Amino acid sequence: MIKKYVIALDQGTTSTRTIVFNQKGDIISIAQKELKQYYPQSGWVEHDALEIYNDQLETLNKAISGSGINPEEIASVGITNQRETTVVWDKITGEPIHKAIVWLDKRTTDICKDLEDKGLSNYIKQNTGLVIDSYFSGTKLKWILDNVKGAQEKAEAGKLMFGTIDSWLIYKFTKGKNHVTDYTNASRTLIYNINKLDWDEKLLEELNIPKSVLPKVQDSSSDFGSIDYKGTLLPIYGVAGDQQAALFGQGGFEEGIAKSTYGTGCFILLNTGEKRVESKKGLLTTLTCSLENERVNYALEGSIFAGGASIQWLRDRLKIINNATETEAICNSIPPLKNVYVVPAFAGLGAPHWDSEAKGSIYGLTLDTGREELIKATVNSLAYQTKDVIGAMEKDYKSKSVTLKVDGGASANNYLMQFQSDILNVKVDRPKMIEVTAFGAALLAGIKAGIWIKNDIAKIRDIDTVFVPKMDKNSRKLNYKGWKKAVKRTKTN
Repeated sequence: MIKKYVIALDQGTTSTRTIVFNQKGDIISIAQKELKQYYPQSGWVEHDALEIYNDQLETLNKAISGSGINPEEIASVGITNQRETTVVWDKITGEPIHKAIVWLDKRTTDICKDLEDKGLSNYIKQNTGLVIDSYFSGTKLKWILDNVKGAQEKAEAGKLMFGTIDSWLIYKFTKGKNHVTDYTNASRTLIYNINKLDWDEKLLEELNIPKSVLPKVQDSSSDFGSIDYKGTLLPIYGVAGDQQAALFGQGGFEEGIAKSTYGTGCFILLNTGEKRVESKKGLLTTLTCSLENERVNYALEGSIFAGGASIQWLRDRLKIINNATETEAICNSIPPLKNVYVVPAFAGLGAPHWDSEAKGSIYGLTLDTGREELIKATVNSLAYQTKDVIGAMEKDYKSKSVTLKVDGGASANNYLMQFQSDILNVKVDRPKMIEVTAFGAALLAGIKAGIWIKNDIAKIRDIDTVFVPKMDKNSRKLNYKGWKKAVKRTKTN
């Protein structure tokens, strides 16, 4: 049979999905399942790694059966994942020894403080491109080795395996044959040297992590093993962390292209080419998706911890909306806000502020402030936080953005995208298909399988809307000035 379909496994923070794409990049079938969150203590966030695998398998079955295609027509599979979430499992039984510790989790703050006290901040920044923060995987791995009985001894005896979610899914789907990851996920661990493209011996020693627990690192578009799907082998030919996959899906494999993904968090990446740019403005340096026989590129990244999560807070905690889609009409129904700001530092402040102790706050409340104003201020906060990061990128990269490519669930909100364009004073380019993260993983897998070449991305990516700035200069300046004042009052450092 002719191989003409590519599957993307998209494992996110709040849901697990499988999407089937055809050769034109159209979605043929999609299956999704919400992922259960566990909060054992304040500031702790966990997932059940076995649930993740079972959910991914269930959605894979549903997506293939729902598409009506023959598994033999599937050319390859790509995987994209929440990046820093950490799983440690037993090499013999294949069972996790602890629940997966999610990227949002704050339990390793003391381990991070210890690294800072040892004077490792500059070393880590220069060699991993990251800052010391509980966000990344390395300290989560150390916490599990330190806190699960017998884990350190088993790790030193070569009986444990560590992985981010991509590695865990590959291990399970290949029935334990492959313990691998790609450059993008490795670059988010705090223990991978992005200059040498190898695990960093000094940091492994500092965190007491045996090298034997770590996966092999390879190109994002390469052979990661195969899934035996009811007797048909489906090769896993693409793997990338969600944000780098989105950048690739937006055509961001060339230097100078920037994208913002509005998901649970908001993540802005700018491809800086083969030259790594060291940020002086609190941004991260990370690796982009890589194809076989090509040089690895670098990117600047700004991570905003509470994007869509702040809209979920309105829905699930405050219960002032029923679903995220209604926020657009609510925002359009009231006049522009005057000095009302929500700073959604629910898990601290990410780039460019990096204040892990900050807490969410609301400023400018008056007797006129009601439900609609609070909702609008929360939606606006996504655009303001993005401007903070873009501004820092422009200073580091010494070049001003002309267009911002956007994707992710909240990019469907026309009010937010127009406000984003207004506050940034740049064009905002939204594609017709906003499932760009999954599409990026599919492209990586499809390129390796010979379905596409890299230059096909621009042809496949159809533009839906380009939002053009409409706000006057004075209003833009006053709005942002108020935001910066609110952030300053929120910060603890």
